[in-house]
Amino acid sequence: MKTYGNLWSQVVSWENLFAAYQKCRRRKRSKPAAAAFDFQWESNLLDLQRELMAGTYAPGRYRHFWVREPKLRKISAAPFRDRVVHHAVVRVLEPIFERRFIHDSYACRVGKGTHRALHRAQRFLRRYAYYLKTDIVRFYPSVDHEVMFAVLAQHISDKPLLELVAKVLASGDGVFEDEPPADILAGGGAVSAHRPHGLPIGNLTSQFFANVLLDQVDHFVKEELRAPGYVRYADDMVLFAGDKTALWEWRDAMSDRLSGLRLHLHQHKTYVRRATAGLKFLGFVLTRDTRRVQQSGLKRFNQRLRRLRWLKAQHLIRPQDIARSFQAWLGHIESANSAGIRRAIWKRAWF
Repeated sequence: MKTYGNLWSQVVSWENLFAAYQKCRRRKRSKPAAAAFDFQWESNLLDLQRELMAGTYAPGRYRHFWVREPKLRKISAAPFRDRVVHHAVVRVLEPIFERRFIHDSYACRVGKGTHRALHRAQRFLRRYAYYLKTDIVRFYPSVDHEVMFAVLAQHISDKPLLELVAKVLASGDGVFEDEPPADILAGGGAVSAHRPHGLPIGNLTSQFFANVLLDQVDHFVKEELRAPGYVRYADDMVLFAGDKTALWEWRDAMSDRLSGLRLHLHQHKTYVRRATAGLKFLGFVLTRDTRRVQQSGLKRFNQRLRRLRWLKAQHLIRPQDIARSFQAWLGHIESANSAGIRRAIWKRAWF
């Protein structure tokens, strides 16, 4: 397995840190944290560079809040300067790991995304008689830091960079202290509770590390199980085949492989069905010929609509932000059979 060195100088270079800073502030210049960093951005960036090169950099404290899309999730926002570091690390590491990632991994990758994943899944629905749908129990809260670090260390030989990665990982320990890791829920025992775990939802590094970790599963499914059809978006996975028995066997094999990563399949969300029954995936219901928006998605949009109206009444949101929110959601459902839904939304969308 190839390992990469001489990466640290790239991470801490002024060019990389400046590009990371520029990307981090995009569409966030009006936010207080970004504005405060902007005020003396050159000296702030130089200070950050000096700390990284001296090994004295330490991540700050997260700001936490909760969102419900579709289930309740704890979002952890790192300080602005830490987000610059996250971008700097990912800018250097992503091209290296991107060469290894399989074609059918679609989350948080350039040129991929939700709609390409849906299109690919629909193609497999037309081609195969059965599918296995599954996901991982509390994936982000359950990622074991020791396992995650070991996977990254297989490919990175730069000691300073690994030390920085360890600091970023350690900053997430305790973020999900109110959510036990998956192996506790699966009967792993009290010892596991003291193992550092959790990738904060909201970090760019968390999204990237998730792809690196689950790339182990991707290659297992494609190269060892030899599943002819497979689509993964984050921890949502769908396998396709003409044989129902093979899919159940693959379920057991994937469960064993994930247990080695201290992760577990969600038993209540793992099932095998005929392709003709349709597939619920990423907020849509797919059949071989149609794509419909799930009712839960429409319910969430109605909740968002009520909140936008309240924010406008309180003069807490700008008209252009309302328009941007509408355009984003309507663009999201445009690829589905949703012409009637979109007309109904425009009729109700009075402000």
